Amino acid sequence: MQHPAVPELAHTTTRPIHWVATATAVSGVIALTSLLQPGAATAAQPQVRTKAAPVAALPPDPSKVHFPLDCGPTKVLVAKRATGDLDGDGRPETVAVVHCDASMGTPPDAAYVLTQAADATEPRVVATLVDPKERLTVTSLAVHDAAVTASMLGYSSPDVPSCCPDVKSSAEWQWRGGAFVRSTPSGARTV
Repeated sequence: MQHPAVPELAHTTTRPIHWVATATAVSGVIALTSLLQPGAATAAQPQVRTKAAPVAALPPDPSKVHFPLDCGPTKVLVAKRATGDLDGDGRPETVAVVHCDASMGTPPDAAYVLTQAADATEPRVVATLVDPKERLTVTSLAVHDAAVTASMLGYSSPDVPSCCPDVKSSAEWQWRGGAFVRSTPSGARTV
C-alpha cells in the first residue's frame, strides 16, 4: 500500500455535522425564497373590445298560437313543424302543419307561417301555405335556404274517399315581394 504524499486533510472527510450544516443551509434558502415574492405585474394589458354576439331569437312556438282552423269540439293538433329565417330579417319563422285531432278519418292539413316580433309575447299567423279546403295531407315539410318545401297527398276529384288519396304532389314557397310565392318543382302524379 502506498501512502499519499500529502497528509489527509480534515475537511475532506465528511462527518454528520457536515450533513446537518448543509441541510440547514438549503432549508434556509428555501424558506427565504418563499418569503420573497416578485411584485405584481404593472404592465397594462391591452383592452380587447369584442362586440357582443346578438342573442339568437327563438323560433315561434306553435303551441302558443290560435290557428284559424275550426275544429268544433276537438282540438288543433300540430303534426309537423320546421323553422328558419324565411324573409331575411334575421329572426326565424316557424312553419306549422296542423289539423283537427279527429278520432276517425283523415282530417285535411293546413300549413301556416308563424312569426313573433322581438317585443311580442305571443307568435302570430302571417301566411297560409296550405288551406284545409284543399283536402291535402302534408307528408314531409322542410325549410332550407329561405324556402319551404313540402310533399303532399291529395285527391284527383271530390269523389275519391278521404281514406285513399290518389295524387302525390310537391311544392316550394319563397318570400318574394312581401308574399309567399308557390312553385311546383315537379308535376303532380297519381299514386
